[in-house]
Amino acid sequence: MHPVVWIPAVLVAAVMLLPAVYLLVAASDLSGEQILDIVTDAETARLAGRTLLLGASVTAASLALGVPVAWLTTRSDLPARRFFAIATALPLVIPTYVGAFALVGAFARGGLVEDWFGIVPPSPYGFWGAFVALTLFSFPYVLITVQASLRGLDPSLEEASRILGHGPVRTFLKVTVPQLRASAAAGAILVTLYVFSDFGAVSILRYSTFTRGLYLQYRSAFDRSPAAVLGLLLVAMTIVVIIIEARTARDRGGQFGSRGPTRPPPTVPLRAWRWPAAGLCSLVVLVGLVTPITVIVYWMVRGLQAGEQVNVAIGAAGRSLLAAGLGAVVAVLAAMPVAIWSGRTRSRIARLTERVSFTGYALPGIVVALALVFFGIRAAPTLYQTLAMLVFAYVALFLPQAIGSIRSSLLQVNPNVEAASRSLGSSRVVTLRRVTVPLARRGALAGGALVFLTALKELPATLLLAPTGYDTLATRVWSATAEAFYTRASVPALGLILLGSVPLAVLMIRERREVA
Repeated sequence: MHPVVWIPAVLVAAVMLLPAVYLLVAASDLSGEQILDIVTDAETARLAGRTLLLGASVTAASLALGVPVAWLTTRSDLPARRFFAIATALPLVIPTYVGAFALVGAFARGGLVEDWFGIVPPSPYGFWGAFVALTLFSFPYVLITVQASLRGLDPSLEEASRILGHGPVRTFLKVTVPQLRASAAAGAILVTLYVFSDFGAVSILRYSTFTRGLYLQYRSAFDRSPAAVLGLLLVAMTIVVIIIEARTARDRGGQFGSRGPTRPPPTVPLRAWRWPAAGLCSLVVLVGLVTPITVIVYWMVRGLQAGEQVNVAIGAAGRSLLAAGLGAVVAVLAAMPVAIWSGRTRSRIARLTERVSFTGYALPGIVVALALVFFGIRAAPTLYQTLAMLVFAYVALFLPQAIGSIRSSLLQVNPNVEAASRSLGSSRVVTLRRVTVPLARRGALAGGALVFLTALKELPATLLLAPTGYDTLATRVWSATAEAFYTRASVPALGLILLGSVPLAVLMIRERREVA
């Protein structure tokens, strides 16, 4: 591969290591005895236990909900199947802290439930509130990955099971589900990592996990090195989860290797279960999409009727678009050489470079932000709390989303196209500019849209790294909800949902074109 590709790729990978390396440097300021005291402290163990409990519970619930809904919207004769295939994934647009705000706005004293129905609802705070909010707005990670896998399964195995006399339920459990192990595990790891990294929802719902403990430690302590130790513990938990996922997703024996469908899979009739299945999907859309938006609109209208001034948040929306847009553009530019090198060569160094570039994705947002705070204060004070530092945090966190999309796009194109360009006399650089980069354009668009969506919703990195006075839609929702000003939180919350719908629509349109 030409140096114009591999040199930028190596530089990108090296820069992506910065947050993890600097977190180690910050923690090294403490003595071994001090580190041991922090690790063995009862409060540390309590935070770890609560984080693991929430992560395991939300992941299990997401699998229990996401896998059946994916099958219903992909393989069955579900009424309005195409509508439900899209609508059940739309809760992904709603940030979990916006979902938590909607939960509080509905179930807190004086909220929507008490106002409309005249009953005192159960408290939304604590474990169950965090569990419900995170499950409703993160299960689409499982849904989307399993849907994609179901579209590519070879139907012959299921047909053989039916010929042998097994019913549809037994066939689904014994044949279909084992083939979905890898995709379900991939979705599950996304859910678990999302729960581990979540800060806004658990803070609003007053359930202390590692991320909330990290934030309080950073804000309250003069010496912030203990926060670096807690951050490394959260990283260690994340690595353990990734290892478990890799072992779970392994195809033991290769009996369910990826073949790709020889023909479109048949539609399975639900018969008597057709309308109950439609009811389940309708309930998912109602609870995960319609209800949060209804609660947000309710508080906005209630505030207007009470004479409160509702800020239209145009400035915050513009700042959100600017930061997320810059993050998406820089992420795509940084991902391009890494994806081209790893997608067009079999070099072990290229694969290693790609994996190193994924380092930031394995780190929770608050950990990356904390590392960059240390770096900015000690090594680059001129960059601390600047827009450039915030954009770098977005790139470090979400670069793998752009790399994966671009690399997948390149792998779908026969490399002989580039070989033909070379045989016609074009140099490697000319071929790269005229052939390879245009071939990666669709993947770059999808990757940029995905980075934009996730950067738009990112809360802890924005809170810790944004320039002073640089409030975004995310930080406005956070600050207003923390002070119980639900009317003030309603408009920026709606803005986040509307802006986040655009990149999700781009991704869905792209996927439907590829399937077609």
